[in-house]
Order: sequence, then C-alpha cells, then structure tokens
Amino acid sequence: MAENEATGTSGAAAAQASGQVFKIQRIYVKDVSYESPQTPKVFVSNTDWKPQVSLHLNTESAKLENDMYESVLTVTATVKLGEDVAYLTEVKQAGLFLIQGFEEDRLNQMLGSYCPNLLFPYVREAIGSLVQKGGFPQLLLDPVNFDGLYAQHLEQAKQNAPAPDTAQ
Repeated sequence: MAENEATGTSGAAAAQASGQVFKIQRIYVKDVSYESPQTPKVFVSNTDWKPQVSLHLNTESAKLENDMYESVLTVTATVKLGEDVAYLTEVKQAGLFLIQGFEEDRLNQMLGSYCPNLLFPYVREAIGSLVQKGGFPQLLLDPVNFDGLYAQHLEQAKQNAPAPDTAQ
C-alpha cells in the first residue's frame, strides 16, 4: 500500500497494472412478480397489520463471452397475515460485469458475494416500491451479509464433498 502511495497510484490503478479488471457494465431488472391474492379483503378487514415476513435469497452467475459475467440476485418476499398471504413479491436484479485477471477462488468470491452486494440496494428499492404501489406499508429489507452467506456456502460445500479416497 505504501508503495502505491509513494508512486501516486490508486488501488484500482494497481489492480489494472496487475492485469485485474472489474467493471460494472450494466445493472438491470431481469424479472419482477407481485401478487396480492387477498385484496381487497385484506384492506377492509379489521385485522391488525402484524405481518409475518419470509425472505428467500438466491444468487447465480453465468460466464458470457469476453470475460463478461452475469450475476443475478433473486429476492422473494412472502408476507402473511395469519395463514393468509397478504402479498408475495419476487425481483430478479441482474448485472453484467467485466471481470479479468482474478484467480478462480477470488473470481468465485466476487460472483458469489461482491456482485450480489452491489445488486442488493437495487432489489431493495424495487421491492419497497412494488409493495407501496400495492397499497401496503413499504417493506424495507434489512442489510444482508453476502460475505457471511458465501462463507457458509463454502463451508457447506466442504462438508458435502466426498471424503478423499485414502485406501491404496
């Protein structure tokens, strides 16, 4: 780091000098779904608004041509009042990223953690907006620790991996 400061190069310039490139090419909504099966009954009932919120997150990525990768963050929110679904919304927020020069482990971490972290504020805003347009109080999603989720994923993969064959 001191070497970079002494030569006047930033961390990004140093990464490019080492052949590593990370650039956001585009962020976009890939798919959106909103359902409110209990309307208008849910608005006129005397039930207090004490919802049970269930969230499901999923990330996936695909390598395209020329070091381009698509990363997709899917967030599904199901909100119930008692046993009835007040609303269900799902947003697939995607991004195209140019990623070059990273070791496989670091590339996987970027696709499994860093890219979803960049996409999350967009999906959070999209869900909040959809819910409000549906006539419900805005749903604000809590921050997500994608680094922790990625670490859990790696640990589960290690545990589920077949044991090395030591018999000879």
